[in-house]
Amino acid sequence: MRENMQQTAMQQPIMQQATGLADGVSVIGEAVRRVTPESAEFLVEITTSAPTAAQALRDNKHKMAQLGNATGPLGVQAADLHTISFQVYNFYSPMLQALPGYGGMQPQIGSVGFVPQQQPPATGQVEVPYSPYDLQFGSYQARNTIRIQVREAGRVGEVADAVVKSGATILGGFSLRAGDEAGARRAALEAAAKDARAKAETLATAAGKKLGDAIAVAEDVVACNGMYMAMRAAMPLAFGAGAPQTAGELEYYARVSARYGLT
Repeated sequence: MRENMQQTAMQQPIMQQATGLADGVSVIGEAVRRVTPESAEFLVEITTSAPTAAQALRDNKHKMAQLGNATGPLGVQAADLHTISFQVYNFYSPMLQALPGYGGMQPQIGSVGFVPQQQPPATGQVEVPYSPYDLQFGSYQARNTIRIQVREAGRVGEVADAVVKSGATILGGFSLRAGDEAGARRAALEAAAKDARAKAETLATAAGKKLGDAIAVAEDVVACNGMYMAMRAAMPLAFGAGAPQTAGELEYYARVSARYGLT
């Protein structure tokens, strides 16, 4: 008797859960919001080489000043140039071919650069004492990676041209930014939630019932800057017609999963 009562008590929540699932409707709401970009940013690199590290750093600083002078007239301020990585490398190469009397030596890779390995001198050749550091010449390279923020998105091309003329190298593509990116994402998410409720009301009416309160609502996807069109191209049957994309616009796509009760 007690075991039967325990089984009944365990089955009641399961039956209640199954009944609740049967008296509900699950929908997915979608929305796309497009805004005109107000600013842009991209990465550039300034590389300088010199016999000494100090000279490489001085040359890099000089080219950084040239970059600022070239982009300043286009609205790029000093605060819009952000160094995100600065590294200095040293390179060593053997000078054995250039030095007479060392034709019998062969370079051997050691813990630091190339360390020459001495071979027995040939007949008639004078053995000359040497130091590994005397047989190597070094060069230093400074690499400065900078993020440039362009306050006017329409001038990003002009700024890129000025960057190249100043001697810097562009890394990757341009990233366009909305003035209020958080607001654009929030607007897309709210629109997707409203779309989910509208779909649920349509299904409830078709079933001859009234839509109840929301049981569960979850953010499924919030993407921006081309992700919606990429997903739509990969799964054309999963998306509606939507609004045509306008060149130069940023898009924010949101999808919300929701479940509502029925009364």
